[in-house]
Amino acid sequence: MKLCTVASGNPVVDLHRHEGAQIVLGSSRRDFLKGLAVLGAGAILPAGGLLAQTARPGGSARRFDLHHHFANPALIKLMNDKKTQGFQTWQPYSPAKAVEDMDKGGVQASFISVTTPGIWFGINSETRQWAREINEYGAKMVSDFPGRFGLFAVLPFPDANACLQEIEHAFDTLKAEGVGLLTSYSNRWLGDPAFAPVFRELNRRKAIVYTHAQVPDCCQSLMPGVPDTTVEYNTDTARTIISLIENGRALECPDITFIFSHGGGTILALPGRFLGQQASAENLAKQADPKSRLGQLRRFYYDTAGATNPIQMTALKQLVSTSQVVFGTDHPFGSSANTAANLEKCGYSAAELRAVDRENALRFLPKKYA
Repeated sequence: MKLCTVASGNPVVDLHRHEGAQIVLGSSRRDFLKGLAVLGAGAILPAGGLLAQTARPGGSARRFDLHHHFANPALIKLMNDKKTQGFQTWQPYSPAKAVEDMDKGGVQASFISVTTPGIWFGINSETRQWAREINEYGAKMVSDFPGRFGLFAVLPFPDANACLQEIEHAFDTLKAEGVGLLTSYSNRWLGDPAFAPVFRELNRRKAIVYTHAQVPDCCQSLMPGVPDTTVEYNTDTARTIISLIENGRALECPDITFIFSHGGGTILALPGRFLGQQASAENLAKQADPKSRLGQLRRFYYDTAGATNPIQMTALKQLVSTSQVVFGTDHPFGSSANTAANLEKCGYSAAELRAVDRENALRFLPKKYA
């Protein structure tokens, strides 16, 4: 996916780097986005019947959704025009409808982040613009629906210097609760040395770093007839977890709260090879050395989106314990009510479910959410 400019000066977006089809955004990107800003303002404001609901947390369970996506109208239009995977799901999206889903599933607050295709389209300057526009949109969602949303700001990876500038704006001006990253950028995973300055600054700020799965450049369309997301989402999550540990970034940044999507992906299938003897029954039953691979895996948090089946949730409980599992829905691709219902069938006790729904997240969320 990339952004380029044709001879007329019009910005053009190619949402799939392997295809030639392009979309002209209009006489100028600025004019185009100015028009969408009018649409976006209407999309953010609560619909009449929801005004009363936004003044109070949704439902008695008071869950926190740590895996909840958003997009501004410009990004939704690009996905629609290009017919990217899942574009249909985004067409009816609005913040008000997100709140409606939250209320149905007893969610007090959702922490919004950008999912694939992300905002990296091949040109750093355009990526910086996307990051600023989308973060401003997310901050407006937070202000328009008090207490219902928290912002996990998108950063303009893979440009580390631009990320540092956006971190300052996101935290100091927009008051973001954390950042939302993808597992990889141009075949570089989060432990890559080039990204070290970004994580050092996030560590200085004691930030929450939520990470969503990506299909990396290396591994697109490997299996004919099989969607990339079927295998690569979970596999790339494991890649970036191992990257952070093996490059020493996790130990270097002890004050970052890391959250990984989809129950940690295929990291649950790798203990024999990645942990070796640390994965023995005896070692799993006792406290791990915090500097060991097992100890670092047990420091991270893992969300329930796409993982609420007995196989994954049982393995996650054994590997890291339920204290490291947090509720996540993958909205708008998943619903809070369905996620909660499926989780209840995974063999967790009532106390464990309360911890996953709310109590675990309260250990790292700001006190205002308590």
